[in-house]
Amino acid sequence: MEAILSSIFSATYLAAVLRISTPLLFAALAALVSVKAGVINIGLEGIMLTAAFAGATVGGLLQNALIGALAGLLAAALMALLLAIFHLGFKGDLILGGVAINILGSAATVAIGYQLSGARAGGLSLPPISIPDLSLSFLSEPLQTAIGRQNLLTWLALLSALGAAFVLYRLPFGAHLRAVGENEQAAAAVGIQVRRVRYAALLLSGILAGLGGIHLSMGYLNGFSRDMTAGRGYIALVIPALGGYTPLGTLVAALLFGAFAALETRLGSFDVPSQLPQMIPYLATLIALVIYAWRQRRKAT
Repeated sequence: MEAILSSIFSATYLAAVLRISTPLLFAALAALVSVKAGVINIGLEGIMLTAAFAGATVGGLLQNALIGALAGLLAAALMALLLAIFHLGFKGDLILGGVAINILGSAATVAIGYQLSGARAGGLSLPPISIPDLSLSFLSEPLQTAIGRQNLLTWLALLSALGAAFVLYRLPFGAHLRAVGENEQAAAAVGIQVRRVRYAALLLSGILAGLGGIHLSMGYLNGFSRDMTAGRGYIALVIPALGGYTPLGTLVAALLFGAFAALETRLGSFDVPSQLPQMIPYLATLIALVIYAWRQRRKAT
């Protein structure tokens, strides 16, 4: 037990929490933006997968991380636009559209990956490419170990939480977005273009989710593998609720989920039953749902 505790309360554990939380935070912010606009993006899992695949593929082929990241963002934006057109343009059911995006993302990445490399498992046999880390060599230990060698996208994720707070509560677009989500009839009555705002919200949601997918294949790992998001897009849908539907609350909740996921990895290296570490992320999700239900009941009474 002493070895487990010393491993958890360490700088390396904090570094792992930040690294693991990055794709969750991007996806959770994507969910938050869409929820605020009244068009919750169920397709986060598929969008993340598509961005991860496009980034690793284009970046690997061209050996250029920037072009790969831009390709991943473009793919994510196109998937989000597809969902927006289905729901806002053709009045299709948003939940069914999101599920279809998830299925499409999973199937298309495997099919295209097989055509490119012949790997039936959905992986890519391409030269690895990665987005570089930001080295803060001026820091002393243990800060150097904890935050001194984090990926650029990790810092961008943290800044995105602050940026989301600024956009939602300081800019007219954020006020319009929240108004549309709270009461679309009232928003339309004062001249807000409801459909235009929701298109923009879904596109922004897709770009944020795409950044999470890019981090998975070009930051957290160096390459793409089949269904590598491993349910992060679904878990991200719960995180804003736990954070009180605020950007900073979402940041704290995402870090909490990242801490649970890092704990799973840490416990897996000790002599404990393998089932215990594997159940931790799902247990954390159930706890989050219980806390959310409890908070909603308290608000109602």
